[in-house]
Amino acid sequence: MNIKTVIAEDDFRVAAIHEKFLGNFKGIEVVGKALNGKETIDLLKQKNPDLLLLDVYMPDQLGTELLPIIRKQFPQIDIIMITAAADKEILLTALQYGVEHFLIKPVKMELFHQTIEEYIQKSELIESKQEVDQEFVNQLFKKPTISRDTKESVLPKGIDEITLDKVKNVLETNSSGMSAEQVSEQIGASRTTARRYLEYLITVKECKAEVVYGVVGRPERRYYKL
Repeated sequence: MNIKTVIAEDDFRVAAIHEKFLGNFKGIEVVGKALNGKETIDLLKQKNPDLLLLDVYMPDQLGTELLPIIRKQFPQIDIIMITAAADKEILLTALQYGVEHFLIKPVKMELFHQTIEEYIQKSELIESKQEVDQEFVNQLFKKPTISRDTKESVLPKGIDEITLDKVKNVLETNSSGMSAEQVSEQIGASRTTARRYLEYLITVKECKAEVVYGVVGRPERRYYKL
């Protein structure tokens, strides 16, 4: 999957930080950066991206003023707003035009990472299905599903079913155990994310961990599927 992304941010230094951060994700390609509203619309016409990171306060137009134009000309594009604007009316406008997420500056890197990761997972989920059923819809809208024994199966916050399945599959194919770093490389996520899923699997008794000492004596936590 290749998600073409445009960054609309009037501060070129902040835009560069966003671009560098997005470079950590497999499947995300930054195809352009815009410093104002006009450049944003021009870039969308030229690049036809899948995702737009949109600021509100730009020198020629507010990001919220661009939303109706974008929705009319580029109805399929996904939008994540990253802004210092904390005005309720701006948030309501963003919701009205189907913005994926609204991040208020200064944005914590952990939240930024989680937002992009969840967006990628959602995109992969949509691409993987040709037909829609209720389970698919529940996953898409983050609704709890009902298990076979009629009990609600609800994953804790920060644990996504698709990524969890990826981690399980990786562990199943490596009986000698894996480190969090190795798992992160296999699933295309950060080491912190991989460790969070691995530790969750330990809590539900689907995985175990052992401390292994390497050649130089540095301990390494390795995970094994039960």
